[in-house]
Amino acid sequence: MAARVITVAQQKGGAGKTTVTVHLALALAALGEKTAVIDIDPQGSLSHWFRLRQASLGPGKTGLVVTDVHGWRVSGEIDRLARECKYILVDSPPHAQTEAKAAIRAAHLVVIPVQASPLDLWATKPTVDIAKDAKVPVMLLLNRLPIKSPLQEEAERVLGEMGVPVAHARIGNRIGFATSMSEGRGIGELAPKSAGAREMRNLALEVVEMLAGHHHH
Repeated sequence: MAARVITVAQQKGGAGKTTVTVHLALALAALGEKTAVIDIDPQGSLSHWFRLRQASLGPGKTGLVVTDVHGWRVSGEIDRLARECKYILVDSPPHAQTEAKAAIRAAHLVVIPVQASPLDLWATKPTVDIAKDAKVPVMLLLNRLPIKSPLQEEAERVLGEMGVPVAHARIGNRIGFATSMSEGRGIGELAPKSAGAREMRNLALEVVEMLAGHHHH
């Protein structure tokens, strides 16, 4: 079974990187695939979420494998998890440090969550460049979109000019993401019929398709 590595990267803080990583991992696991997450962000918020999850669901019942490693140990950890998991997500630290670069180079796909403001969009360029240099496909994900935002059209225009593939899935700015995470859960578990849960399922399906090589723009 060839494991697929998805690195979630973003230079700017506040783009919702960990929230996207957690929810994408849960949505992939819900498709019946064994899914792991590696937290290499020194803030460790994903690991904190996982501890809450273990406390709430019981250690063996979380539905995910979650580890945190740093520095040069990342590629060894990916190799180890690749023996048992289909999808491995890496929550990488902001700022293009060595660690983020290594995590991007190890990936089959880099997902870059970005808010729909020009400043945020411009800030993605270094991350996109690292991925381009490493010849790793990139998917920009419009995240935390205010509902019915005029910024969305503007963002899509700016992104079109940047020539970076943008996910068809759009993630709205929904309170359910934060409230579910504060309980060690995901929005799809607490509100399976919600718009946020649907958005994350759509993202997961799109990621699976892109990794299988059927994605055209």
